[in-house]
Amino acid sequence: MNRREAIARVVAITGTMVFGAEFFLTGCSPRGTEKRVAFTTQDLALMDEIAETIIPTTDTPGAKAAGVGAFMAMMSKDGYDDGTFTVFRKGLEQVDKASRKHHSKRFLESSPSERTALLTDLDREAAEYTRTKGRNEPPHYFRLMKELTLIGYFTSEIGCTQALRYSANPGAYDGNAPYKKGDRAWTNPTRRFN
Repeated sequence: MNRREAIARVVAITGTMVFGAEFFLTGCSPRGTEKRVAFTTQDLALMDEIAETIIPTTDTPGAKAAGVGAFMAMMSKDGYDDGTFTVFRKGLEQVDKASRKHHSKRFLESSPSERTALLTDLDREAAEYTRTKGRNEPPHYFRLMKELTLIGYFTSEIGCTQALRYSANPGAYDGNAPYKKGDRAWTNPTRRFN
């Protein structure tokens, strides 16, 4: 199974629409993506650190170890329509601008606690924006970053096998599987959900 198939299944399981779902299901890139400028190494470093701040290394590897920055770049460049891609791309600049405003330094120069405080503020801002935005308004850039981080991490090998308990064997649903408080959730990306 590949990552696209796993993401399509996550969408099917949750019953929610994730950005660019047609991209995952059809494997097609939106029109115009071939003209988009590639992300720089500085952009990739920024995406890695944003993702690592959202899912930091603890007793399991964080988002940076899972290569989420590169995933974010690829998915936004190949999977978003032009408007959403522009929101995401400009959002990287907005993160640095907000960091300079709050901490008088770029995001990459900030301490982990400063990064966490800044992204917490941006998360609140994104939630408020999402609550009040009109139907045809684009999503908030931080929401896009957060979604890509979560999808990239939990569909990576590290996310599936080290952050979640991985079951390589497909099988029937067992609602009485043993669970102790603090256990990691189960994942089985090979299981078909109809």
